[in-house]
Amino acid sequence: MTPDGNRSLWQATCREDLSATALHDDVSADLVVVGGGYTGCSAALRAAELGADVRLLEAETFGAGGSGRNVGLVNAGLWLPPEKINAALGKANGARLSTLLAAAPAAVFELIETHQINCEPVQTGTLHCAHARSGLKDLQKRHRQLTAIGAPVTLLLRGDAIARVGSDAVYGALFDPRAGTIQPLGYVVGLARAAAAQGAKLHANSPVVGLTREADGWRVSTPEGTVRARHLIMATNAYPLPITGYAAPATIPVSYFQAATAPLPADLAGQILPQAEGCWDTGLIMSSWRRDRAGRLIIGGMGALSHPTRSIHRNWLRRKLAVMFPALADHPFEAEWAGKIAMTTEHIPKIIDLGQGFACFGYSGRGIGPGTVFGRRMAEALIHGDRSLLPIPVSNDHRLPFAGVRGAYYETGAALVHLLSERVGQTPTPTDQ
Repeated sequence: MTPDGNRSLWQATCREDLSATALHDDVSADLVVVGGGYTGCSAALRAAELGADVRLLEAETFGAGGSGRNVGLVNAGLWLPPEKINAALGKANGARLSTLLAAAPAAVFELIETHQINCEPVQTGTLHCAHARSGLKDLQKRHRQLTAIGAPVTLLLRGDAIARVGSDAVYGALFDPRAGTIQPLGYVVGLARAAAAQGAKLHANSPVVGLTREADGWRVSTPEGTVRARHLIMATNAYPLPITGYAAPATIPVSYFQAATAPLPADLAGQILPQAEGCWDTGLIMSSWRRDRAGRLIIGGMGALSHPTRSIHRNWLRRKLAVMFPALADHPFEAEWAGKIAMTTEHIPKIIDLGQGFACFGYSGRGIGPGTVFGRRMAEALIHGDRSLLPIPVSNDHRLPFAGVRGAYYETGAALVHLLSERVGQTPTPTDQ
């Protein structure tokens, strides 16, 4: 078992390779992108496709942050249902965003096919599972709202959901055939490779330490070089570093941890997620499970492995596995890791206007599809000089008082839920209401 920052399953199984050196010179570009995750890499790829001279700066290695540490669910839309998106953005802007993100899985899988990204793509859908009878009521509301805007989702009652998941600890599920799973680190490294193939110049191990607005654009400084560029995209999301001249927008930091079993024997692999959908549940403290190409079961939940509560989370995960899939009660875990999510209060991403540039953040746990779409749209808006291409209206700033306190609230809540499930001896059982 390893702490948050150590080697994940995705690092161990990534089949994409990329060579990128640190920035050692003073250079110029049309666009400089800061952050080598989904948003930054997709922005660099799209800008390079449009003929721009692009520099992409990553503080560590590409995908070192949340893009290379997440569950790998390629979902349509945001975590919020459509009516709440409309309430937050207004009906017209909300409907436009929902329409754009409905097509996000198709965009992701098309990029994978076009650039031959080796990331275990499986587009057999996802299952949003009811963790209790109350969860089924939530899924019924989501089903009504999603079908009203044309989403091809299907509400599965308990018997069908049990058959699809291979567990009687679910009460129903919302199936979305547009969605799927990927090896998330492979996807982001593949995007970076594709951007480089289109002419973008990539620099790893190049943390930005200074940002200066100049008359004709931006000067971006790293420890050993600078980039002068007309346009700037800041795409560090949940992993901002201190930068002189720039205050990163505040978000609520939420940790999410996962563990992977050894590959399942053939008889169990045929019973558990036989159609290979990725799953997450309706619990207030959400959990997820999926399989990878080798047949490992990957299960996760909210919580930090670098926090004193890590033993609570680890014990809960083992109990959760035993309740969901009793045949795996003693099946060993072979990897454990965690990552950070950047939450906003509305659970909707934000784009901040920097003047000749944007900062984008706050995917709130839905980064693969939205990050890909937002990155591409920001690049198009800057290169074409047309802000109507942006997926959402820009904001001038973003204030979030007590963001760190709110993050501690999530960690404490996750620890309490996981601890209480141990005290009452269930996580949950199939009789939960």
